[in-house]
Amino acid sequence: MAGYRKAALGGLATGLVVALSPLAGAAPAGPPLLDPVTIDPAHQVNTIVPREAMGVALDGMEKGEVDQYLTPFNIARMRSSGLSRVTYRTRAELGIEVWHWTDQGSWSDATHSQGYWTGDAASASTARVTWGYSLPRRGDTIDNATNVGYSRLDDGDPASFWKSNPYLDRRFTGLAQSRPAWIVVSFKTPTAIDAARILWGAPFARHYRVQYWSGIDRYLPGKEVATPDGRWTTFPHGDVTLAGDPAEGVTRLADAPIRVHFVRILMLQSSETGPAGSADIRDRLGYAVREVSLGLTGPDGRLVDAVRHARDKDRQTVTQVSSTDPWHRAVDRDLGAEQPSLDLVFRSGLSGGQPMMVPVGSFYDTPDNAAAEIRYIRRQGWPVTQVELGEEPDGQFIRPEDYADIYLETAAAVHGVDPTLQLGGPSMQSAVTGAWPDTEHGLSWTGRFIAELKARGGLDQLQFFSFEHYAFDKVCRPLGAMLRDESDLLDRMTSKVAASGMPRSIPWVISEYGFSPFAGEAQSEPASALLAADIAGHFFTLGGSAAYMFGLTPDQPANQNFPCAGYGNMMLWEADDDGKSKWPMPVYYAERMMVQDWGAPEALPHRLFSAAATLKDDEGRAYVVAYPLLAPDGRWTVMLINRDQFHAHRTPIAFAGGRGLGGPLSVVQYSAAQYTWLAKGEEGHPLKDLPPARFTLPAGQAALLPAMSLTVVSGAGPTP
Repeated sequence: MAGYRKAALGGLATGLVVALSPLAGAAPAGPPLLDPVTIDPAHQVNTIVPREAMGVALDGMEKGEVDQYLTPFNIARMRSSGLSRVTYRTRAELGIEVWHWTDQGSWSDATHSQGYWTGDAASASTARVTWGYSLPRRGDTIDNATNVGYSRLDDGDPASFWKSNPYLDRRFTGLAQSRPAWIVVSFKTPTAIDAARILWGAPFARHYRVQYWSGIDRYLPGKEVATPDGRWTTFPHGDVTLAGDPAEGVTRLADAPIRVHFVRILMLQSSETGPAGSADIRDRLGYAVREVSLGLTGPDGRLVDAVRHARDKDRQTVTQVSSTDPWHRAVDRDLGAEQPSLDLVFRSGLSGGQPMMVPVGSFYDTPDNAAAEIRYIRRQGWPVTQVELGEEPDGQFIRPEDYADIYLETAAAVHGVDPTLQLGGPSMQSAVTGAWPDTEHGLSWTGRFIAELKARGGLDQLQFFSFEHYAFDKVCRPLGAMLRDESDLLDRMTSKVAASGMPRSIPWVISEYGFSPFAGEAQSEPASALLAADIAGHFFTLGGSAAYMFGLTPDQPANQNFPCAGYGNMMLWEADDDGKSKWPMPVYYAERMMVQDWGAPEALPHRLFSAAATLKDDEGRAYVVAYPLLAPDGRWTVMLINRDQFHAHRTPIAFAGGRGLGGPLSVVQYSAAQYTWLAKGEEGHPLKDLPPARFTLPAGQAALLPAMSLTVVSGAGPTP
């Protein structure tokens, strides 16, 4: 999930670059190129109901932004896009937090306002804001939200500790054995290791292995990996079994130092011992570690520690864990972020009364809290038909088999309340994420998740597959070339997911899409409109069920990570300094064109067919892509995207066999002729901001597609 807001971007350069930018990086345009498009009316690829297939994602926000941005005025502007299907996102899961979907509920340890939280399904709260609560037993240095937390494994405080998720114990999973857990310590450079000092908590590991990553050491979790170039190898003395209580001394791992990038502590058998006085079984399930040290044994037998210990993610050595205990306290509320309450979202009219996809917490929450949320929604009578279980477990390095266990537990709890709901997920950070390999397991996160569901007899509980699609990390390349890359990117992604075992018989959903997870000027240029239309059109051509654009609420220009990218943002509207929607952005007009022109009438089924243009660049990528819909009234609407940064294309439209699109032709067109961006850092905004042009052409006349433009042409044609 992108999830970035201007307020969260500390430490960025604020120097202003002022430029008029109708087309970033454009060269003087040459003459129009003849580029015919042929529609194959014999090759239907999908059927979509535009109002149901195209939607928008509503995310968590920074402190104070719910009241600033979700005003009646702004909501009316958002709704004017024509997008009425909303998927509600939770930043809490990305930040290793529990989402309190209501401010009313109960703690498992009510006396101390701590433990495991369950919201009150009978809540009468009308609060506008709900909150995430940081997990104090966290083991990950890095998270995917505001990333201000830190790992308790190397925070230098022996009183704090990481603990694995107790819901992976056999008492909850129903498996014969409890799941193993792991900790990975990541050194920036190869580091000599021959000893460890592990300060265990309760419960501790009676049997564990300390291992290092051997082979190619550039494996990065969360990135696609084609072949297993490495493996986990246990240190010569790293297989440890404890007969009694754990000592706090140094454990010699090898007789001679071994230089490694990654060290894993694999925990295989729990002591199942809890803290004194605890009556909650969850306190004694799994594993707990207070502090981890790794390094070399000195002449005096003491450990020369290579791990940096600090209560700061930027100063401590990076650690990752397989799961985290959702135990927390009232004092752990994240004061810097907020979620618009479900009550606010549904009663605001933001979704126009249409069914909304909602999430429930999973790997950082409990099945009881998920079930209570669904009881609350059903009690309110809100239209919900799809429920997403968790968000981005792959990006959080959750072991796919572990997520499958949690998924099935949560699915059982939710379906116990309402068996008619369609459940899905995992809202993957990337559909082709890799995973740390385990013995006899592959590297595909999706493949391993599906395999585990099958092995558990629970594949039928995955009723839709969702993933996020931000096309480009680096947005400093020429925009035309990037746009033309998108088709191959989506083709490869869907092919690999299908090859991993994901059923094509269930709906596939892009739960968030956008230009990049990092803010930049391209997101405020016409190119963003083209990409939005291309992602949706191409995904539907591949059989996709629904696609949700990220950027519902107004926002302001920002820059992240890449100074060369300039300033911009994913947003339907740019806000003024008071948070009021002021300028409609290119993607706003693109979404309106898709829903109200390409997909009209939007509430009825349309048949989607294949089509192809003629001209391609030196790498075999089509300059123009075409997505023809046959409306219920027999009229054809063709969405044309010219991804050529330098040339207009003169594009006659015909059907296989030579018949042209009958006229008169209605044309809606959006390009640099309607829009000019003033690149002025955080103060950037449109100078020219016009709606799409509308005109007619006689039958048989070729449409002129300006460089970098989005066009919808409608006319008469054959009825297949």
